[in-house]
Amino acid sequence: MLHHVELYVRSLPDSKRFWGWLLEELGYSLFQEWDQGFSYKMDSTYLVFVQAEDRFLDIPYHRCRPGLNHLAFWAKSREEVDRFTEKLKHKNITILYKDKHPYAGGPSHYAVYFEDPERMKVEIVAPS
Repeated sequence: MLHHVELYVRSLPDSKRFWGWLLEELGYSLFQEWDQGFSYKMDSTYLVFVQAEDRFLDIPYHRCRPGLNHLAFWAKSREEVDRFTEKLKHKNITILYKDKHPYAGGPSHYAVYFEDPERMKVEIVAPS
């Protein structure tokens, strides 16, 4: 079982706005908060977001470079994926693969793909 994932971010306030509402909608609760970071927890797994130091901000993140490509979260249903899709549109959050949505992952993979403020891909997928 996964214990936690820690992500360094360019803008802690932007990441807090984005990830705060999203993780709360998914059932996570704020776990820790300090000057340079915050975390959200569900059960025994948590996600940590830390402000990157200025000296490391010269090379922007790109999900196609070595390292983390994306985070995927379970939705409870296809209807929940659809609700998230509408909320993302309302928040002007970039939805990826619009031409294939909601089957960008294949004919039996119902999901919405989008980007966080760092342009990391996030996926919310319905059970089969």
